[in-house]
Amino acid sequence: MLMFAAMLGAALGAPTRWWLDAFIGARHNRAFPWGTWTINMLGSLALGWLLGAHSAGWLGSAWLTLLGTGFCGGFTTYSTFSFETVRLWEQGARRTAVLYLVVSLGSGLALAAIGWQLALLLLAG
Repeated sequence: MLMFAAMLGAALGAPTRWWLDAFIGARHNRAFPWGTWTINMLGSLALGWLLGAHSAGWLGSAWLTLLGTGFCGGFTTYSTFSFETVRLWEQGARRTAVLYLVVSLGSGLALAAIGWQLALLLLAG
């Protein structure tokens, strides 16, 4: 049952990522990977919120699997983040590559923590 929840969530998360990346990419220059960065930050915040909601007793394991493991797992993309960082480095945009790496990791972790804390603050009795 949980495996199917994860599969369903991923089946929704992956095309959402594709659509949002195309939407953002059409509006910004591609020198910086704004689409992937935005997607990963939204996913970090959402997953933090989901884990906080689960910890507060508001979200059951099946929903956490569907939305967290499935949707957020299909939506976010560590492999594309890694590829884009290496691509920036190879193209000579080394400062941008390092900035992308540091800002992505730092802000992703911070947003996950913020999501977690917000959920606990708003949902815990």
